[in-house]
Amino acid sequence: MTTGRKASRPAPDEEEVLRRIERAHRRKPRMRDERITLAHGAGGKATQTLIEAVFLTAFHNPVLARLEDQAVLTVGGTQLAFTTDSYVVSPLFFPGGDIGDLAVNGTVNDLAMAGARPLHLSAGFILEEGFPVADLTRIAASMAEAAAAAEVDIVTGDTKVVERGKADGCYITTAGVGVVEHGFALGAGLARPGDAVLVSGPIGEHGTTVLLARGDLDIASELTSDTAPLAGLVAALLDACGGGVRCLRDATRGGVATVLNEIARASDVAVVLDEAAVPVRPGVRGAAELLGIDPLYIACEGRMVAVVDAADAEAALGALRAHPLGEQAAVIGQVVAEPAPLVLCRTGFGGTRIVDVLIGDPLPRIC
Repeated sequence: MTTGRKASRPAPDEEEVLRRIERAHRRKPRMRDERITLAHGAGGKATQTLIEAVFLTAFHNPVLARLEDQAVLTVGGTQLAFTTDSYVVSPLFFPGGDIGDLAVNGTVNDLAMAGARPLHLSAGFILEEGFPVADLTRIAASMAEAAAAAEVDIVTGDTKVVERGKADGCYITTAGVGVVEHGFALGAGLARPGDAVLVSGPIGEHGTTVLLARGDLDIASELTSDTAPLAGLVAALLDACGGGVRCLRDATRGGVATVLNEIARASDVAVVLDEAAVPVRPGVRGAAELLGIDPLYIACEGRMVAVVDAADAEAALGALRAHPLGEQAAVIGQVVAEPAPLVLCRTGFGGTRIVDVLIGDPLPRIC
């Protein structure tokens, strides 16, 4: 990895390619599609365009403009984190979890990425006529168990039923609120050259597990989803490093690659990854190679990316590895000044490749 502010200088023709890509990244998104496609919900470039060209334009305000996974608001002198999310995973039940605990953990984790202590959730259900009551009971029990593990209460909700064939069994929408008790600024726009990039554990397990659970590939695997609540892990990291933590993101849709591109863009920096340092389980790597998918783009539901001051990197790694959910945490890269706002990856063959944001997602409906 580099230790200075810049990545090693590319050849002249490579520099021109990088300049063109930089210019493309800085263009204001324009919605060219006339109809919504699955790509618009996949977390990649199409999603970013939809959010920025339609929703951010319509609802623009300083809080929304930060484009974080939650809003941090001051109410009566108290800082609160607030988030909302929807879950449409297929299949509803998969090894290691189901749509119920996924909905709880995903919402809790969005709050935790602001360093908040999650408190309360809401849950809205859209059910299809004919959906088995036994399955709904199982999902509710899973949500209750996950909420207890995350030390939150589900305090309000709503239920709607639509005609047979107008949904896919069960969709869940959640909202969550938590209290921010630390005094540290966290955000994707706060990364600085020299900062270290860490991941809390092996990547891509959730997306790969859900894909294999669909049965289309007829591949036997012992993989399970990594879905888990991360608030305790975040608290341990903040206790160890305090203001040395710049940014936290859970690597859900679009995986680690998309998260790092969002950070590079928000902070106007570059990120250089060491491919060999990124932890990937053999089962995930094997499935990814079979499908021609880079594990960096596969969703996680219990892993986070942390950007920390270089001086705090060892302390951060130690704090993560001391927690059960971070035992295999690793330093995977470094923030550099140029070529912003790009993410580069140093491969095991000694070369460097660009890790861009995909248009869509090779694994739709995984959360």
